Amino acid sequence: MNPLVFALSGALTPEGHLLTQRVYYEDTDFSGVVYHARYLHFMERGRTDFLRCLGIEQAAMAAGPDSLVFVVHRMEIDFKASARMDDVLTIRTATEKAAGAKLILNQEIRRDGALLIAARVIIAVINARGRPQRLPAPLIEQFSAASAS
Repeated sequence: MNPLVFALSGALTPEGHLLTQRVYYEDTDFSGVVYHARYLHFMERGRTDFLRCLGIEQAAMAAGPDSLVFVVHRMEIDFKASARMDDVLTIRTATEKAAGAKLILNQEIRRDGALLIAARVIIAVINARGRPQRLPAPLIEQFSAASAS
């Protein structure tokens, strides 16, 4: 993997995947505070780069003969505090559970160590026909190895 792409994708750590993102004007409302729906964007980037760092290529998985796709099934979000323009955020993503046709991830968004957002994301694994599909054993192993210690 290109080292620059890896650096842009964050890093796998014992605490889970960590991705750093800056808050831009486009992320805020008229008061300079991050608009609540924009946190979903930050968390999606965290999940996508988590997969990338695990070596999971979503496009290849979806295009293969036994296509698999990850879709958000349910998300529980606790908004603890607000971020503002120019803040530097850390998005942490860690596996809670990987089994059957489901993946459960825990995500946090922090600023200077302070917890802003906590989320539990339930991901469904589906095939090309939109039907639930069991996670293959190698993927379960990859996700389980990436759980926070």
